[in-house]
Amino acid sequence: MSYRKQFIWQGGVKLAINCYRLTEKFPKSELYGLTSQIRRSAVSVPSNIAEGYGRRTQNEYIQFLHIALGSLRELDTQLIISKEVGLASPELFTPVLEEVDRFQGILVSSIQKIKS
Repeated sequence: MSYRKQFIWQGGVKLAINCYRLTEKFPKSELYGLTSQIRRSAVSVPSNIAEGYGRRTQNEYIQFLHIALGSLRELDTQLIISKEVGLASPELFTPVLEEVDRFQGILVSSIQKIKS
């Protein structure tokens, strides 16, 4: 099975796309600040899932899922800061922050399931 067929990879890609769409609304002065950081963190999530899937052992895969989880938590922090400093209207952040929360639960559950 390809990593592209994995539910968690597909969810990570969707989240990254939604983050790109959200940051398009940010002021251009933030392009090299939080906009760039959010996009990098968001892209890192599915990228690490894909990279881990291609590794030889289950433990290596779990390690990359943990890295993806770390990137997801970075993303969450960056989104919260962006919302608090008013880089876009607050209602634009709510669906993305909720998606981050749901995806965090999915990643943690996936890690636990693979470990057991």
